[in-house]
Amino acid sequence: MITPLRTCWALALLLAAVPLAPAAAPAQAPTDPGNHAVTAVPAVDLDRYAGLWFEIARIPNRFQKQCARESLALYSRRADGRLKVVNQCRRKNGQVDQARGVARVIDTRSRAKLKVSLVSFLGLRPFWGDYWIIGLDENYRWAVVGSPDRRYGWILARTPTLERSTLDMIFSIIERNGFRREAFASDAP
Repeated sequence: MITPLRTCWALALLLAAVPLAPAAAPAQAPTDPGNHAVTAVPAVDLDRYAGLWFEIARIPNRFQKQCARESLALYSRRADGRLKVVNQCRRKNGQVDQARGVARVIDTRSRAKLKVSLVSFLGLRPFWGDYWIIGLDENYRWAVVGSPDRRYGWILARTPTLERSTLDMIFSIIERNGFRREAFASDAP
């Protein structure tokens, strides 16, 4: 049972950690943006975007450091217009690691800019991260996701692999948005 005193202490610890959160930089520093702005795609149909996505590559980050292989994301629509998020990967020891969260649209015109939270504390979601869809196949076979500060990025696909020609096209989108191609790593063997 959670007592009011324990709740107060837990909340105090959480609030004490908040100022430290922005200082905890991901493993990959942001790339040099040059004259490139990070630009989201003009429109996303969230019903078509929902479903299973395999992670092809990502900018390494602290919250996925335990992931060794088989990283994927499952998105589904909620009645309130948000997306249910389930991220999953397999650790080196074979164990499945899973995080559940929610995504909310922050640009209702394009629906390509979202905020995602995978942290829930006492029913609250104190941390939200940028999730901008910056590249999207017209048939929703692949997507490129990034953050406007270029600290995070993912290449996602409906299949576990993509053809080299498709990856070359995706990397041109990445570079056009000021990310470095080399910043993206795959956990494929």
